[in-house]
Amino acid sequence: MKQIGKGKVRDIYDLGDQLVLVTSDRISAFDTIMPSMVPHKGAVLNKMSAFWFDLTKQFVPNHMISVDNADMPEEFQTPEFAGRCMLVKKLKMLPLECIVRGYITGSGWESYKKDGSVCGIQLPDGLRESEHLLNPIYTPTTKATEGHDEHISFEQTVELIGEDLATQLKETSILVYTMCAYYARTKGIIIADTKFEFGTDENGTLVLADEVLTPDSSRFWPADDYVVGQSQKSYDKQYLRDWLKNRGWGKFLPPPEIPADVISVTSRKYIEAYECLTGTKF
Repeated sequence: MKQIGKGKVRDIYDLGDQLVLVTSDRISAFDTIMPSMVPHKGAVLNKMSAFWFDLTKQFVPNHMISVDNADMPEEFQTPEFAGRCMLVKKLKMLPLECIVRGYITGSGWESYKKDGSVCGIQLPDGLRESEHLLNPIYTPTTKATEGHDEHISFEQTVELIGEDLATQLKETSILVYTMCAYYARTKGIIIADTKFEFGTDENGTLVLADEVLTPDSSRFWPADDYVVGQSQKSYDKQYLRDWLKNRGWGKFLPPPEIPADVISVTSRKYIEAYECLTGTKF
């Protein structure tokens, strides 16, 4: 098969007017691929994205065709690919990552402490760490092929892709986040923030693509443990990030080997998030 892309987690194969996305067990932190694999992670991400694509297709089209291995080219019908392949429509991908924040945490919290703003958006005074924002904020970034993504303003997205498409991108991102965050809350999970990617099809229609609301692209917090004014327990790879920080890793290469117990806990968190959100045993 013709491989046309290799991301931090996904490998992309070209079928002409379709693609096969293969989600690996690789894990990245601070824009760096770790040397250790996380068992079952790829299958969890694939199944979770498929779940959200099905749930949101009524109000935004997406690129998913099938996650059934029987629908894949025969090269992917082997045990190593089982459960981790997605057949998708080929799109013209937009050069943006659409980040929506419903709570103030992570880099947003660090920025707010300095000047009361997040990515240039001024927020009310007196917010506490992990506090819920009255209205979600949209903080897009560039999509870097190497190095770090850079935050840009909405006005800069207009310059990149035009006002109509930039506005549609912002409104759709906030809509998908709001609808799915409400659903997740009924399942006992807070989606603090997330990242979406979109493309356009041959008719110029905006289409949701890549992955959707996974522990790799989002912050998931258990609602029962949520306490304003502190960092939160999480179902996502924050556990790994915290281990790296506590170890004193300076984000230089090569990254450290990850202990088996940290890998095991990370794998379990991904599976727990999937089972909690979908109500389905992994």
